[in-house]
Amino acid sequence: MRDTAPRTGYAPVNGLEMYYEIHGAGRPLVLLNGSLSATGTSFGRLLPALAETRRVISLEQQAHGHTADVDRPLTISQMADDSVAALRQLGIEEADFFGYSLGAGVALEIALRYPDVARKLVLASVTYNREEFHPGLLEGIEGLRPEQMVGTPWQEEYARIAPRPEDWPKLVARVKELDRNLQDWPAEAVRSLRAPVLLIIGDSDIVRPEHAVEMFRLLGGGVAGDSAGLPRSQFAVLPGTTHVSLVERADLLLAIIPPFLDAPLAAGKA
Repeated sequence: MRDTAPRTGYAPVNGLEMYYEIHGAGRPLVLLNGSLSATGTSFGRLLPALAETRRVISLEQQAHGHTADVDRPLTISQMADDSVAALRQLGIEEADFFGYSLGAGVALEIALRYPDVARKLVLASVTYNREEFHPGLLEGIEGLRPEQMVGTPWQEEYARIAPRPEDWPKLVARVKELDRNLQDWPAEAVRSLRAPVLLIIGDSDIVRPEHAVEMFRLLGGGVAGDSAGLPRSQFAVLPGTTHVSLVERADLLLAIIPPFLDAPLAAGKA
């Protein structure tokens, strides 16, 4: 197995010192963390295997993990700008992206606004509009209190690695504000994506399965592949899997993500 001891550092971008880790060697694969999470809780079960054949770059977003907060709102658009700027500082002009939850939204934004940067996308638990969430879910997050999460893997990770562990309540408030102000992408924008996409949800995820299927259709899926040909994009539903447990399903994820990333870009229909 390849030594995956990371090279770590901070990229100064847009007034932010953005933490990154680089593991392995090969084609770049960028990992984008979920909300309230960082590299370990989002990708810890997957990263060593992914780094055996790839240069894996994990970016920790504003106020998450090792990256300190700054005096500006937390938005998906800003996180996309930060991520692209950090990659350019690292000399990476094009990469594959694997985003989980919030990170999947950031990856989608990058592919739509910086299409030359994104080669392929793995989007786990992604939404492109608020209607994709189960009814009442965002309202439930609004009532979340920081003390309710003390002792969870995310809070404990934050306490170990954040520059200011006492800012946990501030991060929770930031994420609630972000969810309150989520912006929708029109279906036409999703349909225009140039990068092939692997959509992944759990069968008991926060994303409604019928809306994930709708997104797959926008990406050219939902066809009779034996006659029409396989689409460039793919769709996976992990059985017995919730939103939280999705990134723990290394057995399933490592069986589908590397083959998708390794397939030639020319394969499949748009």
